[in-house]
Parts: sequence; structure tokens; C-alpha cells
Amino acid sequence: MLQLNYIRENKDEVLKRLSIKNFKDAESILNAVLEKDTARRNMQKDSDNLKAEANQIAKQVGELMKAGKKEEAEHAKAKTGELKLKEKKFDEQLKNLEDEIHSLLVQVPNAPSLKVPGGKTPEDNEVVFEHGVKPTLYANAKPHWDLTTKYDLIDFELGVKIAGAGFPVYKGKGARLQRALINYFLDKATAQGYLEIQPPIVVNEDSGYGTGQLPDKEGQMYHVGIDNLYLIPTAEVPVTNIYRDVIVKENDLPIKNCAYTPCFRREAGSYGKDVRGLNRLHQFDKVEIVQIAHPEKSYEILEEMREYVAGLLKELELPYRVLKLCGGDMSFASALTYDMEVWSAAQQRWLEVSSVSNFEAFQTNRLKCRFKDANGKSQLAHSLNGSALALPRIVAALLENNQTEIGIKIPAVLVPYTGFDMIV
Repeated sequence: MLQLNYIRENKDEVLKRLSIKNFKDAESILNAVLEKDTARRNMQKDSDNLKAEANQIAKQVGELMKAGKKEEAEHAKAKTGELKLKEKKFDEQLKNLEDEIHSLLVQVPNAPSLKVPGGKTPEDNEVVFEHGVKPTLYANAKPHWDLTTKYDLIDFELGVKIAGAGFPVYKGKGARLQRALINYFLDKATAQGYLEIQPPIVVNEDSGYGTGQLPDKEGQMYHVGIDNLYLIPTAEVPVTNIYRDVIVKENDLPIKNCAYTPCFRREAGSYGKDVRGLNRLHQFDKVEIVQIAHPEKSYEILEEMREYVAGLLKELELPYRVLKLCGGDMSFASALTYDMEVWSAAQQRWLEVSSVSNFEAFQTNRLKCRFKDANGKSQLAHSLNGSALALPRIVAALLENNQTEIGIKIPAVLVPYTGFDMIV
């Protein structure tokens, strides 16, 4: 959530940045917010003056009683009672105004960095880097959904029987490859100073609100109605919420966490060839990296996180490219996002496998995650996260790109984790 003080002092800049996200209602909503905030501040002054007057008269009651001026004391008590009733009305009106301001602010997405390119669709994203050579496959090479059947790695139909479409069952070397990737990603993250966390995979409304999934993405989250909990769409949600209502030490920044979790997304409306096989699932595995950072360092850290994810893709010997997302393709909460895509040789297209984002103070303002600077002043930290990595499309690309006529070759970096170098 954008900070009210920042909007008040930098309205034109905020509007300029929101225009990059093509947020059409920005000016009307911000005007309404500032108008209500002015009314709230004026009312707060009147309320404070009223309370000061009531406190002053209350002190006089005791003095009048001591002086034997009972009638004047009773009059003063009656006046205090009248002022208390007015105070109560002021408090109710202030609470209503604060709720109205809050309900408007949560409709406003994060203002993107001025580094974000303009545009409305994924076609407008900026390719900033590309690495690797796209493999040339042998004749009659297969897409991963056929390879998983041929080598008995994943049973999509069994998943439909047990749960529904988008819930695959991993088997044998397919399950072992999943576990190998998870352990590899976690080992790499902890070697880079990330503290491993094993969080809950359900969260409450406060947690969903804190990281910006609510009230923006209710339709994409699985809701456990009887308990009013949500299955997590990413480990970002529970891990970042560790720091909700927390004042961290400035010397501890940046705080680095990683976590493996299953992730759940309804993906309502998804259909067609682009969602076949592992391309788009309702349940999938992912290792997430999260940082709580000093505001002056967050964009430097974003670049470090981007390079870290790129390093994983290099070790997996996958051709990849890095995209800077345009305003129209960014998430509600992000200020700047890089997407990582790997080349799918059998499908002849790029597959997104990671998003690395800086949220600036958008999440931490909701979370009330702060630190005290050298002067003892409380400041909002910045939050960042990234997929490092999401498994389904990594597996799809590994299977497709490394297929040969005698089997599927496992990248050398994974062999110590899988215990085999070929799937045959």
C-alpha cells in the first residue's frame, strides 16, 4: 500500500509512475484520498482541542470541590460530560474516515519505478539479456508431456483421477528429479547466505493482505472456507509475513530467507496448448528467496538476486533470457520485476520460470515492517523476492532440451542429487 504522506507530498510523481501501469482511476482515487485525509486531519485537530478542553475542565472539578464551590463543580462536571459525548462522535467520524481512506488506498497498485518500460502486454516487455545456445533436437523429438509418458515420470491422468486437472503425480525418476532440484536450489540458496525457512502452506487473511494478494487476487487463491484460510500461491506470502509488525535492527539488513513449499493457484480461465503438461499447474513446487532490505540498497540487491537466479540457469545448462516487465504486465504490488525465461526446444518457445521483484515499501507499509535508523527514527524497510526456482517449466525444459535417441541426459550439476545421469 502506498504511503499517504508520500502521496500527499509527491502526488504528481505518483500519478506519473502509476500511468506506467496504465492505472486509469489513479487521479480520481488519489484526489478522493487527499480530500478525505484533509477532512480527517482537520477533524483530528478539532478532536484534540476538544479533549484538551475536557481535560482542563476535569482538573477544575477537583479544584472547585476543594474550594467548596459545589454548584460550580457540578456545572463543570456536566460540561465535561457534554464534551465527552462530542469526543465519542468525533472518534466515530474519524474511524469512518480512516476506513474510507484505507478502502481507497488498497485499490491503488504500487507505483512502478521510472525504470519500468511503458506498455500494456507481454509483447511490450524489454529483453535485457539472453544467454546460451538453443539446442537442435533429433528428428521426431517429443514435447515433455510425451516424454513423461514414455519414461513413466509423471502421470497427468492419475492426477485428474485423484484431484483434477493441474495436479500431476510424479513417479520414479520423475519424483527423484523433483526432489533433486528442490535440494539443489536450497543448497545453493543457503550457500549464498539465505536462511532456510519451512513455513505453513496456509495463511490467514492478514497475511494475504500483508503481501498484496488480498484484496487483489482472491479469485486465484484456494480458500479453505470453514477456517477462512488460503492455500499459499508462493512461499513469499508466509515468509515475508514473518516480519509483519516487527521492527528489525538496521545492522541486520538485509535479512535473507529461502523456503521450499508446494504452491497452489487456481489459474481460472486457463486453457489451450500453452497450459498443456507442466506449462501451467494448480499445484507445483518452488523454492523462493526473500529479502528485507534497506531502502537505499534495494535496487542493488534486486540486481544481485537477478544474477543469482541467472547463475542457477547457467549451471542447469539451460538457454535463458531476462525480461524487464512493462507496466501493463507487472503485478499489483511490484515496483520493478525481471522475468527469467528458459527455451523449450520441443515447444519452440520461451517458458517463464522466475520472477524477481522489488516491492519497495508497498508490502512493508501493509506489514508495518520497520527499522530504526542511526538517529533512532523508524523507517519502512523494502521487501524483495524471487523464484529460485519454480520447478514445472524447469523440468519441462530439462526433459525436452536434453532428450536424445537413447534417453534424457541429466545436467552434471544435478547428478549428485539424482544419483543417475540418464533417464532411459
